[in-house]
Amino acid sequence: MQHCPRTRRGLGGLSGVLVTYEWRTSLCAADFPQAAYEALRLRVAASTPFNTLAWMRAAERALPAEQQLQVLLGWQAGQLQLCLPLVSSSQCFFGLPFKVIHHLGYPLSDRIALLATLEATPARQALRHIRRRLPHALLQFNELPVDPATDTLLAQWGRRSSTLENRLSCRAPVHLLGDSDRQEVAGDPRYKLRRARKRIAACGAQVRRIVPDAQSMGPLLDAIRAVEALSWKGDEGVGIFADEQRRQWMHEAFTALAAEGRVRVVTLELDGRCISYRLGLFENGRVYDYNLAFVPQYAELGSGRVLLQEWIDWGLDDGWNWIDASRVSLENSSHQLHERMTGVLEHRRWSFYSWRPQGVCLGLALRAWQYLKPRLQAYKAKRAAARVKPVASRDTPLEGHDAATSHSQR
Repeated sequence: MQHCPRTRRGLGGLSGVLVTYEWRTSLCAADFPQAAYEALRLRVAASTPFNTLAWMRAAERALPAEQQLQVLLGWQAGQLQLCLPLVSSSQCFFGLPFKVIHHLGYPLSDRIALLATLEATPARQALRHIRRRLPHALLQFNELPVDPATDTLLAQWGRRSSTLENRLSCRAPVHLLGDSDRQEVAGDPRYKLRRARKRIAACGAQVRRIVPDAQSMGPLLDAIRAVEALSWKGDEGVGIFADEQRRQWMHEAFTALAAEGRVRVVTLELDGRCISYRLGLFENGRVYDYNLAFVPQYAELGSGRVLLQEWIDWGLDDGWNWIDASRVSLENSSHQLHERMTGVLEHRRWSFYSWRPQGVCLGLALRAWQYLKPRLQAYKAKRAAARVKPVASRDTPLEGHDAATSHSQR
């Protein structure tokens, strides 16, 4: 595959060493500097399995034809200091098309770091290169973990944008494994877990731990894809196998990651058939709880809670450090790790609106909405409060003293 080098040089901050920039059009090219990429990834403490070339290359191959990949590399003294695989696409706002740039892997990468170790001056130059090569209205990075070095770099970019939005997008629960996990969990989760295990034992289902390799990953993906298709994710078309593009991406990514020993799966099987699973990525003693689903027919078993406990037990057996929810909804998350978490990891969404006319217009629209939204909410709340009429008190209780507990709200 061809690559289109485009070189620029600039001072490397206080060190005075020149930084050379280069553009490529693929991570899959035979001459892509794979070893240098991996060395950079390992130097960035916030990197995750979603930064690996196995994941990124699968994401590239699954790109639709209308999306363009451009990869910006930055070299300093023979060492790779920057790799930004960027995807350009057209996105509609107010019924009009705008050029938007995302990091490769959006939207299925749960948590992704920017692979950049640049100083101040070359970091500013990198933004200029992006704007020259890929004219756009909006440059947006999603699901970035909070990281001081990255935040400093992106804050510089924000000062050179017409509008910057840096907002919280996720608070993922994480659990640090310790000796206390060898004891039965306390409180309400204990009874829920006991009941789930009893129901599972009664129906004869079995929990399995699986470390797949490249050969076994394909059939395993077929089994869990069948579960997702029957679940609510399949019904609503929001799963990781929802369309052909995503199926290709997941198959290639997980096959390559399994070949590297980075995949862990726990399943619940009944009569040899998978009826529930948790699919995880593993690196540096941390399992990322990437995806789960269950067959609705067996919803009452409570398999999700049992399989989460299996992550914890497996981690204790094999000396893992962390169980990580990977990504959850910012509002109303129902992830069961909330009950066990010892901390949270925040994700941010950084949005940089360019100085091009479309970028300025989008940025002004965002500022206007940020100004109006709380005022509209306050106005609606005031109107709603004004419509509420006082309710006369009742002496008659809503429930009799002998009412069954199942009749009351819990």
